[in-house]
Amino acid sequence: MPFYGIVYLDENVLIADKHAGVSSEALFAALREAYGARFIHRLDRNTSGLIAFARTDGAEEELLSAFRERRAEKIYEAVCFRPFVRPHALLTAYLKKDARAAKVHVFSQPVPGADKIVTEYTVRAAEGEHSLVEVRLHSGKTHQIRAHMAFIGHPVAGDEKYGDEALNRKYGVRRQLLVAKRLTFDAGSVLAYLRGRTFESSFTPRLPAGAKNCIHPPANG
Repeated sequence: MPFYGIVYLDENVLIADKHAGVSSEALFAALREAYGARFIHRLDRNTSGLIAFARTDGAEEELLSAFRERRAEKIYEAVCFRPFVRPHALLTAYLKKDARAAKVHVFSQPVPGADKIVTEYTVRAAEGEHSLVEVRLHSGKTHQIRAHMAFIGHPVAGDEKYGDEALNRKYGVRRQLLVAKRLTFDAGSVLAYLRGRTFESSFTPRLPAGAKNCIHPPANG
């Protein structure tokens, strides 16, 4: 069974649609052999969606620069637990890695060794204890979405590391419902022809069938 789809392919760039449960490294190994892909960025193993690879020296240099300089806009979709009071917010916090525990911790104020993070969310639909949320990253740190949403009391459904175990069991979710949904480049150099173009994943985060997955626009949205 294939564990990825090809969203876009040309002589410079390959954009794949990664299945949840597949590591970025495994995907890279397959695409390197098949297409000569070069590693640029990664997604968590249990996050599905878009991941970009370069195929030439020039494309590799430009993509690395675009991601480093925040000229590659990544939009995520997630199912999050508990009703949101605010349908939209731009959140600032501080994230510190705990390498020994293989996780991160989020703080409301600066602490030694922590990096500032900025996460923007918009509630697109809601039903009872869960909501479909669009998340825009203004910084890109390890586990940022999962840890930041949990920190504000709205963990990603199915997240076993930062999530709510009781709600995960209640809804039968065993893998985080988080998708790298859209990717837009403000590219230059050899990739100037991709500037402003948006690519979209085929995946949409959904609760398992029978888990009251009837979500509707929030009343105050």
